[in-house]
Amino acid sequence: MIKPSGIAPAVLMEGIEKRYPAGDREIRVLHGVSLRIEVGEFVAIVGPSGSGKTTLMNILGLMDSPSGGRYELNGRDVARLPPDVRAETRGSVFGFIFQRYNLLSNQTALENVELPGIYLGMPALKRRERAVMLLKGLGLGHRLGNRPNQLSGGEQQRVAVSRALLNGGGIILADEPTGALDTARGRELMDRIHALHAEGRTVILITHDPSLAAEAGRVIRMVDGRILSDEIVGRKRSADSSPSTPEEEKWQGSLPAPLPPSREKNRLILLGDVMAALRTALRALRANLFRSFLTMLGIIVGVASVLVMLGIGEGVKQSLKLSISGRGANMLVIQPGSKTAVSGGMLTLGDADAIRDMSHALRIIPDVYAMQILRYRDRVYACVVCATSKDYPEAMARTIVRGSSITREDDDRRAPAVLLGMKPYLELFPTGDDPVGRHILINNAPFLVVGVFAVKGSKMDGRDREDDLAIIPIKTGEARILRNQSLTEIRVEVDDFKNVDLVQDEIRRRLMILHQVEDFHIYNQAAQLEAAKHELDLLQFLLASAALVTLVVGGAGVMNIMLVNVVERTREIGVRMACGARARDIQLQFLTEAVVICLIGGLLGVALGVGVAHRITVWDSKAVVTILPVLLSLGAAFATGILFGFWPARKASLLDPVVALSSE
Repeated sequence: MIKPSGIAPAVLMEGIEKRYPAGDREIRVLHGVSLRIEVGEFVAIVGPSGSGKTTLMNILGLMDSPSGGRYELNGRDVARLPPDVRAETRGSVFGFIFQRYNLLSNQTALENVELPGIYLGMPALKRRERAVMLLKGLGLGHRLGNRPNQLSGGEQQRVAVSRALLNGGGIILADEPTGALDTARGRELMDRIHALHAEGRTVILITHDPSLAAEAGRVIRMVDGRILSDEIVGRKRSADSSPSTPEEEKWQGSLPAPLPPSREKNRLILLGDVMAALRTALRALRANLFRSFLTMLGIIVGVASVLVMLGIGEGVKQSLKLSISGRGANMLVIQPGSKTAVSGGMLTLGDADAIRDMSHALRIIPDVYAMQILRYRDRVYACVVCATSKDYPEAMARTIVRGSSITREDDDRRAPAVLLGMKPYLELFPTGDDPVGRHILINNAPFLVVGVFAVKGSKMDGRDREDDLAIIPIKTGEARILRNQSLTEIRVEVDDFKNVDLVQDEIRRRLMILHQVEDFHIYNQAAQLEAAKHELDLLQFLLASAALVTLVVGGAGVMNIMLVNVVERTREIGVRMACGARARDIQLQFLTEAVVICLIGGLLGVALGVGVAHRITVWDSKAVVTILPVLLSLGAAFATGILFGFWPARKASLLDPVVALSSE
């Protein structure tokens, strides 16, 4: 053995044991192995299959933990390192050259080489520059964008070597590096390894080939989990011991990109993890589009269902609000009769005058409704005639498209003036003639048409009630047509929503003084609207909750597929861990994939839901999709990805590195 120097050895092992449980007993693979490797040594560990050399290499590379004994790496006790620090040390100190290459099949040669740099927090540009330089130095500059299945065995091995060198680690662990290569390629790889040793790296070569081991400066022979011999067989090869081509000189002299400070490093690691996870997720989706679509199907249907249910509820609410608001904003409606019976009371113009000077009351509008026969020449049409005040059109937000409204003078003079709704206008003047200035008969009394209302379109009982109407002055109606002193209702428009209850109480007080009995009732349309909205909100919640069940079922499908992915990609997880990935990096990788699946499914579900909602009509109300339900639906899809992707991601992150790497 090499004698200790003043510098801490690269590797110091004392009494290392490794035991595996096997039913009621244990299988001992390593039996008290003690080993010291100095910085810069080239050591070969030789032994037949089953001798424990691969297990020893896994412990050396922090892929596995010993069952007993002490292991110091560069003077640090490995047993005291937390799992994340072990992973970071594995990624920064070691460069692994595997016999089976262990390249990620869905990534290019360049991306495979960049992998350790992601987990070390190397800036993206520096990471890519260094990976390109290493690949070009090994003659693969023309194969940067090729995936492993597009490379020969020798080319794949050179990619694996480049990956081992990216982090600039001081210890190279090579496990049967020439086992899958022909003689020429094997010789070329060993020349590369000698060049690495000449640069000052510690090289630990695991092999069963004595001739290959003879190229090391020191050979350790193992049999049955014990070190049988440890001898110096040659001297370290210097950088001058073999000629180098200009390309090799460039490759040998390449130094690792300096890592940023700790805080910046952590930020870059997180950013690199997220970007790598996104790329991997999208590639996994493209790799099997049909399975990806089936995985998303539950999410698509669930999000679309939520969106449609919320859209239906919103459409009905808006229609209800428009219907009630169209009959007057902040409107109170007084009608004759008690709360339990609508007959037995009477409202008069005197009642309207009694409440006219109230605070916060903008307009007092008495109405009398009656079905009447309208005639113009040979055309006859029956509709509702409303005798009301001049304030009716403005209070009810009725636009006049032809002529003008009735005036106070018309009311004072009891003028025979009429304002037609769109329905009676079209029935009496089907050719579109201008009716203003023409006379029609209402109950055989002549009336001058002064104007026409615009279409309102509020339906009730299948009829356009707000458009199927004619308006005349209130006093004219009493004198000429209706001859009835009882009002159908009195509308009171309040200046502000917050004053509605105050005005309602004052109306009740004044009318009670006049009537001495409450033979009237007051409808608070704002309260009606709020009550109806509350009921619709509850209905909408129930509908959306039912739709969420579909989303939950879809989430269960995503979790099932992600669990399958973990099993299928166990070896990939091991490779990532060997390159320095921590448990949280692996968890982030698979969690991101679940979220990406759910978000893409959510976007497709939004598109489907919007398309379906635009074609649905419920209770004469079209479904209305606003931005909030869309955001809620996407948020639900995102939450589904987090919720149902967590367990598969957690399961992946808890895999033992050496078990994952040895998985087929």
